Amino acid sequence: MSAHSHVDGQLPHEPEKATLEGRNKVLAFWLFLGGETVLFGTLFSVYLALRGQVLEGNPSANELFDLPLVAAATFILLTSSLTSVFAIQAMHRNNVKSMINWLIVTVALGLGFLVLEVYEFIHYLHMGHGFTTSAFSSSFYTLVGFHGAHVILGVVWISLLIGQVYKKGLNTVTAPKIYVAGLYWHFVDVVWVFIFTVVYLMGKVG
Repeated sequence: MSAHSHVDGQLPHEPEKATLEGRNKVLAFWLFLGGETVLFGTLFSVYLALRGQVLEGNPSANELFDLPLVAAATFILLTSSLTSVFAIQAMHRNNVKSMINWLIVTVALGLGFLVLEVYEFIHYLHMGHGFTTSAFSSSFYTLVGFHGAHVILGVVWISLLIGQVYKKGLNTVTAPKIYVAGLYWHFVDVVWVFIFTVVYLMGKVG
């Protein structure tokens, strides 16, 4: 039976691993995430080296950061990680409707996070904290903005996959794509936990 000939009720329990191609996609994506980890590790190192480089008269991290706002954004993003887990669980139960609904919720939460991040950046700009204000500001916007770009990519990716499932259904071709998108979303969330700790919490306590 070909990969495209499966119907919803006849899919294996873990359709993302039912074919060699699917298993290879999952393995390759883990390798990709390893490279992404190195990249973010480099950005974290640069930020830690430059976070104290603030020009006289410019706002420091302690003066800038609004922890309640960032905590709300963190809660939203971590909740979206949970909803993506529910989506994968629904996929394993061959419950396509539930899977799509949870993916839609994940996308909505991702958009909510992005709205708060844009508001945060605009607030900082009004306080005189631009990208070129200082070495601290440049490293901050590079790290946090790069993560935000990953969130945007994840939102677009999952949205396209929702459309693909509507068009082609859930099968052993679309299932690995959904699974690796879920892995990507978890990675983005884990990186944010480190950003929240290293950038925001350390910024407030000095």
